[in-house]
Amino acid sequence: MPDRPGLQGPVLIVGAGLLGTSIGLALRRRGISVWLRDVSPENLRAAMGLGAGQLVPDIAPPPQLVVVAVPPDVIGETLRWALGAHRGAVVTDVGSIKTGPLEQLRASGLSGLSRYVGGHPMAGSERSGPLAASAAMFDGRPWAVTPHQDSATEAVDVVLSLVAAVGALPVRMSPDEHDRAVARTSHLPHLLASLVAGRLAEAPPGHLALSGQGVRDVTRVAAGDPELWQQIVTGNAPAVVHLLREVREQLDALIAAVSKSNREELVRILSRGVEGTRAIPGKHGGPAREMASVFVSVPDRAGEMGRLFADVAASGVSIEDIHIDHDPGRPTGLFELVVADDSSEHLLAALESRGWVTHR
Repeated sequence: MPDRPGLQGPVLIVGAGLLGTSIGLALRRRGISVWLRDVSPENLRAAMGLGAGQLVPDIAPPPQLVVVAVPPDVIGETLRWALGAHRGAVVTDVGSIKTGPLEQLRASGLSGLSRYVGGHPMAGSERSGPLAASAAMFDGRPWAVTPHQDSATEAVDVVLSLVAAVGALPVRMSPDEHDRAVARTSHLPHLLASLVAGRLAEAPPGHLALSGQGVRDVTRVAAGDPELWQQIVTGNAPAVVHLLREVREQLDALIAAVSKSNREELVRILSRGVEGTRAIPGKHGGPAREMASVFVSVPDRAGEMGRLFADVAASGVSIEDIHIDHDPGRPTGLFELVVADDSSEHLLAALESRGWVTHR
């Protein structure tokens, strides 16, 4: 996506954590000047050491754009500071909640609200801090841009320019629509993953020895920072609670179906889950594509993973996702390569011709 002409910099990033540092790295990759602020000297040193930006110079032009990348509980007050301290700058943020901070800004009576346009990159990691940052974190990822009714067109263009510069794909929606959307696609899944993972915390070791890739897939996001996630969830409580009540009703139906061995109802519930997986958009927000998994047995020896990826590249097939099931007690690992369904047979044949043990 080409850059919009509206973003020349400098860009001031307030908050040098995972997202702030990643934004800085992505902008510096495009040659845009970046300044960094953070209450943590350690975060600042790490982010600057990675090349994400520099401290604000003593004598410098005013920033064109201020990006607020701080924890949810302090987004509102930081946005107020940014709008007041940098009266010529467009201000955006990368928070998970959009209506709460906007309401705080309106209640403050601060002028300059037309220069604020909310944003939220749908990218990240269960790890936190600047050392987990990456310049490629936003490549091809959706980035919600949430102008409010008073946002100036010029301010929206600058934020869209930011999205383009870091390689993300803009998705415009209202702040309220955004909060309802992330409750369904992000906040609810995280809470349910936490409940499932919590059932493992007191499990006997013998039970955990049977853990496979499925439980790892379901619980991966539960490893996120609990302090951060409680801020996110409480900030979006109305939308999250509505969905939790729906899930409670569905869980009651599931319990009844299992306890009564009602196979027809179980099939209906499980089929509804299949429908949900198929509703998830495909790459770059396009239509969902039919996918297939190719499983490869990989010897637990140095260099075997690299050899597998080289052979996949030689086949010309693009891997859409990958899962690794590796038990340290076994001499091999099982790699699941997720590819477009119409490419799976070609990949199977190509890998088998190179000596790999594979199956569908």
